[in-house]
Amino acid sequence: MGRMPRLIVITTGGTIATSADPEGVLRPVRSGAELVAGLGDGIGAGIEVSVVDLMNVDSSELTPTDWLRIGSALNEAITDGADGVVVTHGTDSMEETGLWLELGYGGEVPVVLTGAARGADDPEADGPANLRDALAVAASPRARGLGVLLSFAGAVLDLRGTTKLGGPAVFGGNPVGTVVGGVFTVDTAKQRPYLGRVDSAPRVDIAAAYPGADGTAVDAFIAAGARGLVIEAMGNGNAGTAVVGAVARACRRGVGVAVTTRVPNDGARAAYGPGHDLLEAGAVLVPRLRASQARVLMMAALGAGLPLDKVIARWG
Repeated sequence: MGRMPRLIVITTGGTIATSADPEGVLRPVRSGAELVAGLGDGIGAGIEVSVVDLMNVDSSELTPTDWLRIGSALNEAITDGADGVVVTHGTDSMEETGLWLELGYGGEVPVVLTGAARGADDPEADGPANLRDALAVAASPRARGLGVLLSFAGAVLDLRGTTKLGGPAVFGGNPVGTVVGGVFTVDTAKQRPYLGRVDSAPRVDIAAAYPGADGTAVDAFIAAGARGLVIEAMGNGNAGTAVVGAVARACRRGVGVAVTTRVPNDGARAAYGPGHDLLEAGAVLVPRLRASQARVLMMAALGAGLPLDKVIARWG
């Protein structure tokens, strides 16, 4: 008989691990062992599950250094023989952590992120069902070679292009498949944006463009040591003259600048004068990703020593 599949659950906190304190405030306090125990007999027969309690925080408090810690933990789990890895995580910044892991992970063992919209002590807690589904995906042979996935509310998503929208499903993005009754089905082919091993997370900041914005934020981020900037522009990727001037100064100093749009489900294009001026100033236009993930892509590209324009054109 073959060896029993071994899955590792790496916990980082988030709503899935929260209980309400005496004031009714949700705080992550539950351990991975408690989360797994809450599944009862819901884990598939013949599957061994182990837990690594890495941290227990609200995901809004995570930093790029924590991304590196999570990446190291999942690589260690795989080196130790895990057949699949599940990372429990808060929904606030899951899109950033997930894309960071995806960009630096080239292995065949499935890695699946999941979390919850409601606390563990909520009468309608969704964490157990989401964790059960994520374990099913991580254990499935169909998930091998698909890189890092997000499993939430029965949907399995590609991390690239995923963003938190709220509502019962929480996330919107590019579907890969579904998990129903413990069975993972792949519906859509997935491209893996693997950039190679990334061991550092250079500083990249986000500056918003809005009516009347000047170059103060851009200049301040550069002074603080940013190696890259994302401009969350208006419309198709437009910004006022002062922001364009600040971008030009940044580019002359060798700081990479990428332009996204605040418009949902759209990308940056040089269709109007201001967008064309940003392009002429040296910025790179991001065709698909929102600012949160464009920042992560820039950080990984800079950390891997890859050309920003080519990485963003292909994966942005």
